[in-house]
Amino acid sequence: MSEWLVEEGIGEERAILLDCGHAIAARLRWPGGLEAGQVEDARLVARTANSRRGTARFACGEEALVDSLPHDASEGTVMRLAVTRSAIAERGRLKRAQARPSPEAPRPAPTLAEDLGARVVGRFPAGLWDDLFSDAWSGEVAFSGGALTITPTPAMTLVDIDGTLPPRELALAAVEPLAGALARLDLAGSIGIDFPTLPDKNDRKQIDGALERALADWSHERTAMNGFGFVQIVAKLRHPGLLHRIQTDRAAASARRLLRLAEQVSEPGALLLTCRPAVKAALRSDWLAELTRRSGRAVRIESDPTLALDAAFAQAVPL
Repeated sequence: MSEWLVEEGIGEERAILLDCGHAIAARLRWPGGLEAGQVEDARLVARTANSRRGTARFACGEEALVDSLPHDASEGTVMRLAVTRSAIAERGRLKRAQARPSPEAPRPAPTLAEDLGARVVGRFPAGLWDDLFSDAWSGEVAFSGGALTITPTPAMTLVDIDGTLPPRELALAAVEPLAGALARLDLAGSIGIDFPTLPDKNDRKQIDGALERALADWSHERTAMNGFGFVQIVAKLRHPGLLHRIQTDRAAASARRLLRLAEQVSEPGALLLTCRPAVKAALRSDWLAELTRRSGRAVRIESDPTLALDAAFAQAVPL
């Protein structure tokens, strides 16, 4: 039986859906900023003429696009809004959060444990999160005979399928790994999948059938494969997924991972965090204070520009 588990880390919350010892789905939350499920009063700062859309500014200073505005809502009005989608970072730009008017009482965004009905644990089974982080960091998922290369773009998330198998066999072999990657990397929104070109219509129908079976329990809409091997999937997007979080802010992702590694150091002594300067700059003072509180240790940081961005490490050193 599958079960959601949550680690409440420093600067982030991590969740995995554990099934028979395997992580079959994952979520990553970075608290702060507007998040889906949050209900709060905000000021309407702009309204599009002859439209029910506008822009509202929340108390934190972040702005959100607002839909379904009442006809009498004018600029300057303070109104109760429910956030329906978090802001989504993309290379070179940021898509604002989305919200709509709500009669509900104000409330903060739910934690991952609340949202998923998950059990909070001190630590996941060894290696599971490391494997997820590695796949999200590289954007590559290998399978027998080929690999998926997953790239977030402003238009959609693109999945390229390549390998050494003949086109039809490669496409079939990619279906199950693709379905698994969608859940494990928490992909949503518009997703384009570039299968090998299959001129035979019956071969394309076979891939469509395999996709239907593999994605039967995942809420989405999907096009049939076209003559160039392209399939588009659309799934409801409420928050940045694991791959998007990590690939659009690698320094911040590495900093949070470093804090997680530091919490797992068992040897006595002060904690020494070693990382690239960009990762050091991403380590917030309140996160470091929380690490000191949780560990009961002094914390030191050394920057090393020769380290790879994802090669930060933590160790115990003499006081």
